[in-house]
Amino acid sequence: MNKKVWSGFIAVFIVMEILEFIVNGLILMSTYNSLASLWRPDMMSKLWIYHVIYLITSFMLSFLFSKGYEGKGMGEGLRYGFYMGVLLAIPMAYGSYAMIAIPYSLALTWFVCGMIEYIIAGLVLAWVFGMKPKEAAPAS
Repeated sequence: MNKKVWSGFIAVFIVMEILEFIVNGLILMSTYNSLASLWRPDMMSKLWIYHVIYLITSFMLSFLFSKGYEGKGMGEGLRYGFYMGVLLAIPMAYGSYAMIAIPYSLALTWFVCGMIEYIIAGLVLAWVFGMKPKEAAPAS
């Protein structure tokens, strides 16, 4: 596996952690608090699982991007992020809506924010993969 896969993985993981904090820790916190009766009583002790999920997802996003990378710039990352968002955000948001008595507005917010997150991840990957390797300084 090349350095771009690992660099993309690290960059996407950092971006996902930041975006998830913004969405779930700031934007949706009041919604989550209003729905406290729906969540597991021990939920806070299990939140570490999400960090593991973000690690695995970030790696797989980078790895899969590397397999189809064509060097077509940011548009390639935008498309990839859109495709991954459709693949991953729809089942998460609407599958949860089907199973848990959450308001539709929460499912829609999860879907929209998920799409944005995956599109940003795709753009980050296009940027990382498009970076030229540093050339070694000429010998004197």
